[in-house]
Amino acid sequence: MNILVVDDEKRLADSIGEIFRSQKYYCDCVYDGEDGLHYAESGIYDVIVLDIMLPKMNGFEVLKRLRAQKINTPVILLTARDEVSDKVRGLDYGADDYLTKPFSKDELLARVRALSRRTGEVILDELTYGDLSLDLNSNDLTCGDKKVHLGYKEFEILKLLMANPAQLFSKDDIITKVWGYLSDAEDNNVEVYVSFIRKKLAFLGSEVTVSTVRRLGYHLDMQRK
Repeated sequence: MNILVVDDEKRLADSIGEIFRSQKYYCDCVYDGEDGLHYAESGIYDVIVLDIMLPKMNGFEVLKRLRAQKINTPVILLTARDEVSDKVRGLDYGADDYLTKPFSKDELLARVRALSRRTGEVILDELTYGDLSLDLNSNDLTCGDKKVHLGYKEFEILKLLMANPAQLFSKDDIITKVWGYLSDAEDNNVEVYVSFIRKKLAFLGSEVTVSTVRRLGYHLDMQRK
């Protein structure tokens, strides 16, 4: 899951980001309404956590503009004020949920999980493709009676490919999904980690391979035996 956090309290925003990353979610944090709108317009996020009181553009205006553009990413509004009028206004503009500060880590994660399920994401413990099984809790990749442990970036890239085996992912797609929107990672970073994954697939003796479509990107495929 890819999450955007928009809050001008930098310490709080970064703390929320770390909570999500600890759950193996992707997360970008920005600190004003204009940046929040710009990032949200990319359409790459599954959930947006949006503060109401923001510099440059408040959360209501950000939400209003997103919905006017038919961007329907689920939004959880945050505010320090527990006022019914704010809640009603936010829901009228298209918010999906509402949290009043301070809130607990467990409540935030529960709300995000609920929204992700509502939009069709299924929370799994394991992904399979061909003769491969990827444990989403331990980062272990299994093929038959062989098993290897994947590093964080290897795991995230392979998880993306296994969750969408028919889809072609460009290097830019992978950088955005795995390193994040703010990352300065380059194409060669992707190439290095794809090489690592291929070596581990070869060690396992898997029929699955990461195929390259020249100038377009990567997808999973089956080797012909």
